[in-house]
Amino acid sequence: LAAQTAPEHFSEVTWRQGSKGPMTSRFTVLTVRPAGKQSLAAAQTAGGGRNRWDGVLPARTLLVEWPHGQDTPTGYWISNLPATGPVADLVRWAKTRWRIEHDYRELKHGLGLDHFEGRTWRGWHHHVTLVTAAQAFLTLRRLDPKAHTPA
Repeated sequence: LAAQTAPEHFSEVTWRQGSKGPMTSRFTVLTVRPAGKQSLAAAQTAGGGRNRWDGVLPARTLLVEWPHGQDTPTGYWISNLPATGPVADLVRWAKTRWRIEHDYRELKHGLGLDHFEGRTWRGWHHHVTLVTAAQAFLTLRRLDPKAHTPA
């Protein structure tokens, strides 16, 4: 479906500044109705069970990335966000995954989220709370324009 979409339907979008300059690629938005057991079950549940479900799977937004120089699209994201919004907003949300993975890696390896060896709910809750507070502190420091950065 994406490969059959005309190249003029793809828009060039820059979603953030990377270490080597702006991160840019071409994107398009398509409306699809995903099939499969999970989609069918979700549609039936949302419709209140089999008796009220009209048999039509819900439309979803498909964001497709096709970078310059590639023979085929390289990235796909399905969302329940409306396809009528700006493509740049959908791209920004899709590419946020990198930030989430980076933060999770920092929580595990840098702040010790995976170091808890206790056996009680209270101990685990205490550990996770302190790690989360440390992550919040580091995030605020990183975002503070006045913070001194060591060379």
